[in-house]
Amino acid sequence: MLSSKAVEEKIISEHLDQQWQRREVELADWVQREKQKRRAKQTAYIGNIEVDVELLGTITLLKRMNIQTEFSCAGVSALDEPEDHSLYGYLTIIRSEKTDQFVHLAMHHMKHRLLVTYEPAHHRYDLSSFYIGHNRSFCILLQHCAELFCLLKKGSAK
Repeated sequence: MLSSKAVEEKIISEHLDQQWQRREVELADWVQREKQKRRAKQTAYIGNIEVDVELLGTITLLKRMNIQTEFSCAGVSALDEPEDHSLYGYLTIIRSEKTDQFVHLAMHHMKHRLLVTYEPAHHRYDLSSFYIGHNRSFCILLQHCAELFCLLKKGSAK
């Protein structure tokens, strides 16, 4: 049996108390808000895996870099079907040396917009949007980080 410490998630990104408080307020507001469907969830396939369109570019680039993804969701926005999304955009990636490098690059570029947790028992990172209302920008910024990471890796391979 695994100890409780081995299955804990460890938050490795840094956030101010004010940011955590804002996140709590957003969540409370979201729970109280009336949720109306505005458009269906937009998905595409990578092989036989269905992914949210907003994360398709990021996942494709990471796969090209041999970074294994496990789970993903673009997160809900005011334009989406609220029952068919996670509140926060997220991407789960399996830990490796290359993944460690990507996570550090993303933390550097996305700063407080990115919540990063690490699950030692499963050897994986969860990268998620820190705020509910920022899921589209989370997807765009994460793709920018994946593009930058690919360019840096190609440059260092020369």
